[in-house]
Amino acid sequence: MSSRSRIARFGSAGLLIVAGIACAFVFSGGLGQNLAFALVALGLVAGTAFVFYEVGLTEDRARAREERARVDAALERDRGRPGPPEHNDRGRRGSPPRIERARGHLRRLR
Repeated sequence: MSSRSRIARFGSAGLLIVAGIACAFVFSGGLGQNLAFALVALGLVAGTAFVFYEVGLTEDRARAREERARVDAALERDRGRPGPPEHNDRGRRGSPPRIERARGHLRRLR
């Protein structure tokens, strides 16, 4: 999110709060109190929602950065590793090729 839109969002929430306070002074009686309560409440709810939205965006960016780093590390690790063997007979003719497996994972046929 750009800083211009961030300023507009938080500014509108602040403007609602200021307008609610101004309505409390301008209008007398129950109308001023009710209008002030509604505008201030809307401004506070909007401000809180924008804060949570910003936190969510920050977490999404961090998660994407971690995923990108994990993929890059896996690609770098795989770059140095030789490809799968074409034929590995372990010294005997007619024996099946050895199945590669990762430590801690069950063997599976390819």
